[in-house]
Amino acid sequence: MKKITLLFILLASWLILSSCSPASSGFAAIAQDVTTATNDRRSPGELIDDNNIYRKLNNILKNDSMLENSHISFLVYGKSALMLGEAPSDEAVDYLEKQIKKNIPSIKQLINEIAIEKNSSYLSRSKDGVINVQIETLFLNQEVFHPNHILFKTARQTVYLMGAVTKREAEHATNLATRAKNVDKVVKLFNILLVRPAAEVERDNLKQAKEEKIAELKEKRRQLELEQNEVMQQLDALIYD
Repeated sequence: MKKITLLFILLASWLILSSCSPASSGFAAIAQDVTTATNDRRSPGELIDDNNIYRKLNNILKNDSMLENSHISFLVYGKSALMLGEAPSDEAVDYLEKQIKKNIPSIKQLINEIAIEKNSSYLSRSKDGVINVQIETLFLNQEVFHPNHILFKTARQTVYLMGAVTKREAEHATNLATRAKNVDKVVKLFNILLVRPAAEVERDNLKQAKEEKIAELKEKRRQLELEQNEVMQQLDALIYD
């Protein structure tokens, strides 16, 4: 019984930490805090810019006593910054916005989704963590878009999605996020692309061609092995008969 209780406490702690960490939880958000990421549609330079903005945003929170009673986190994509969480007053949010605009002029768009209320409970953050895990799994088990194309974060059971995607990809990602248990709402903050990037299409075509060639060669090898076995059987029959 003690082991089960300890296991439950550890699981709850992990979920709380994952739901309130500065970067979005999950494979879909790995690109948020590294300078390069496989299959990310941002250029290396754009990734560096977004990561620098993200770190500066968190430094403002960490180093300012005016904001210490708030529970705020960020998502950054294409120099657009999303603020979400809870703050005790409108004045605290206004102060944060002024500090951001003053210290990070490279931000093109600042999106405010901060609720003026008490900080979310550990239970609420645990639910957010569970939702994040579900969405990670849903994004991995589909083939319409690569998980690195979309950043997401959950706050008070509302899921926020950011990324550069086609209309089809955006609709699919939204539908998947909606399927996660306990999700109240999905907020779409996408940059909609008319078509997939040409380089990405070419890369996928080359990958498909390679896979088809491998499958073709494997089938040829199988046929050769069958023919070889047949020849060996005929040879054995000639030798031993």
